Amino acid sequence: MFGRRKKAEAEADRSDFFEGAETDDDADAADYEDDYDAVTEVDGGPYDADDLESGADLTVGEAGTRLDLGSVLVPMPQGAQLQVEMAPDGSPQAVHLVTQHGRITVAAYAAPKSPGQWREVAGDLAESLRNDNATVSVESGPWGREVFAVTPNADLRFIGVDGYRWMVRCVVAGPSGGNTADSELVATARAILRDTVVKRGNEPNPVRTPLPVVLPQALAQQLAAAHQQQLAQQQGGAPQQQAPQPAPGPQGEQQPPQAPAQPQQRRGESGSAMQQLGR
Repeated sequence: MFGRRKKAEAEADRSDFFEGAETDDDADAADYEDDYDAVTEVDGGPYDADDLESGADLTVGEAGTRLDLGSVLVPMPQGAQLQVEMAPDGSPQAVHLVTQHGRITVAAYAAPKSPGQWREVAGDLAESLRNDNATVSVESGPWGREVFAVTPNADLRFIGVDGYRWMVRCVVAGPSGGNTADSELVATARAILRDTVVKRGNEPNPVRTPLPVVLPQALAQQLAAAHQQQLAQQQGGAPQQQAPQPAPGPQGEQQPPQAPAQPQQRRGESGSAMQQLGR
């Protein structure tokens, strides 16, 4: 269990966090008609690493081990598998947690000091998903608004949390009917967010820029070995081996093999929200 720094010290460090928050009760009243942005009492995180006790082991979570991915440390649900998504240059871009109920992806982004980025991102996501003919609704969750979309291949839920100079986005993908607010999949995703730690760093990244993903050394070595094996097979230098069986994904489609396995290639930087779910 982590303790936080003294309240006065934390408040001093974050003194301007709410400077940009709206105070006019009449501003954007239509958007607040259903109180989507109301944040309930959340017991836990996401935590800012700078607000936790100095010298604490951030990989020790409240209910188990956190996986250190550089900019975020996320708890591993029991029985979950890892799915690593790689950029064309070979760098890791996203790490997905594949559970028996569906796939959960947590990523951190640079944000302004004042809150509000998630609200803007949620609006852009909803518009893009509707343009892709998805059925989209906005629901109220523990951290405020959540974007829920029904697509032909999966039900998608986007959960966002604003922090100090960072924003966390959790993408939850599950089979039709299995991604409702009271589902096991969503309960698992919210539990992961409550125990996630964000390491923002001091780099002056533009807002909405994904914070870097850094794989643990052991996982990086496994992926590098798998990549070398793939190259050797392609060049005829090694016998073909039976590939590991992929985990079933939403609505029964087959997912790429889990790590250690062949990494997924990163999609381009353009495209719709449905084409960029890993980001």
